[in-house]
Amino acid sequence: MKKIISGLFIFIAICSFAQDEIQFQDIPFKDLIAKAKKENKLVFIDAYAAWCGPCKMMEKNIFTKKSVGDFYNKNFINARIDMEKGEGREVAQKFGVRSYPTYLFLNGEGELVSQNYGYMEEGVFLAMAQNIDSPNNKKSSLKERFAKGEKDRDFLINIMKLNSNSDYEFAKQASERYFANRKKTDEFTKEDIGFLLFFLKSTEDANYKTFISQKADIIKYLPEQNYNEFNNQLVLSKVVQESIDDKNKKVNEDYFMKTAEPLVGKETALVKLNQTKLSYYEQIGNYNEYEKAALEYYKNADSFDTNELLKAAWIFSDNISVKSSLKKAAEWAEKSVMRGETAENTYILAKLYYNMGSKDLAKNFAELSKSIAEKSGKDANLATELLSKIK
Repeated sequence: MKKIISGLFIFIAICSFAQDEIQFQDIPFKDLIAKAKKENKLVFIDAYAAWCGPCKMMEKNIFTKKSVGDFYNKNFINARIDMEKGEGREVAQKFGVRSYPTYLFLNGEGELVSQNYGYMEEGVFLAMAQNIDSPNNKKSSLKERFAKGEKDRDFLINIMKLNSNSDYEFAKQASERYFANRKKTDEFTKEDIGFLLFFLKSTEDANYKTFISQKADIIKYLPEQNYNEFNNQLVLSKVVQESIDDKNKKVNEDYFMKTAEPLVGKETALVKLNQTKLSYYEQIGNYNEYEKAALEYYKNADSFDTNELLKAAWIFSDNISVKSSLKKAAEWAEKSVMRGETAENTYILAKLYYNMGSKDLAKNFAELSKSIAEKSGKDANLATELLSKIK
């Protein structure tokens, strides 16, 4: 009898402890959203990766706290989703999850209402949730509120921050309303400049007037040379559109230079022309033209960011067969490797060497790529496949 009672107490204690922590629901994403809508709650998603140390610390130290469990279980539909497995990949892509842990709060329409990052102590993690669990975040869709003409500054800023990756056009519309409703007496802040520049792509955009009229305020934070260079890019954006001949699948170089050079000068026009050719020919898959444009644009490789060079090297490794061009791409990839070996840049370099016929070098870098990937918990399949070809 004593054993039965003792076992019963242990069982009750275990159940009680389990109820103290956040109760995460293991159901499909669409069902989480449907449940939130039905119960008029927000969804809380702990977006994690299996290899992430801070994610494990949150799971062990914070999610198990009674105060945290009580609040989250009462007010949210909770879920933990591995962003590198199953439908987690789609969730990560949709909401721009790039670091771990990320905390996503969604309404019953599946819209993002808040996104936060990193390890947090109990008090901070609770305060964040209490702030987010407001009637405004649950009363209706963000788009519905926007469509009804809501102009609240914080509301518009929230849309810009949360939708800049997942729904750029919606965020851009919010930025236009935000700047259209700013009073002339309002101080133009560094954050305002960030919003303005991020959503400004053309001289025809509504925010371009603000960009011109607020130059004096903008150059308090941004060097005037940078301001002028940014303006040149905006001026050229329309020329870029007009120079692309979609019918013949080419960039009309003569038209571009004839139109752009008087506006920004020959040197700036040539740079923009080469950028346009790279972007357009990659987009339509014309890699012969992409190859020529890249070799011309990156001929002085030392003046370019290594990540940009690495992207071009990857495209060459997949689509170019001319050995002299592959050798040049290998030089681009080497610059990235020299800054720091990663699973990605060592794989690209290995593939370029393999395509050039340098199997020993290809094997060395493929093995290095595989080792780095496995140690960091990343997918090593590409390196493994390349090694099987080399052997």
